[in-house]
Amino acid sequence: MSTTTETTLSEVAVPELSIVVEFTGGLEMLFSDQRRHSLSIPATNEEGRPVTIAHLIEYLCNHTMKDNRKELFVLEDHLRPGILVLINDADWELEGEEAYEIQAGDNILFVSTLHGG
Repeated sequence: MSTTTETTLSEVAVPELSIVVEFTGGLEMLFSDQRRHSLSIPATNEEGRPVTIAHLIEYLCNHTMKDNRKELFVLEDHLRPGILVLINDADWELEGEEAYEIQAGDNILFVSTLHGG
């Protein structure tokens, strides 16, 4: 008598990065009126490359943003002009902007300089 054993593939755990993302200048209203978000995000993108700020922006829109007005945060899949980004208190322009590879423990602050009037 023979028995067969069926093996199922279990999901491979994807390493994650713990980061803090903050929003000010009115952007917090797009993110459940919460200024500070402690997040665990995948450490790599779909191609297996380290995640970047560009990937984080997409992740925030798809997983963290509760407001439907995505156009107030992104424009043509890029961060909307008029939003400043600080990575660990340094201007993202000094860090490579959207190409910056996110590290565990990073603090990323998005500040809107756009105000109605």
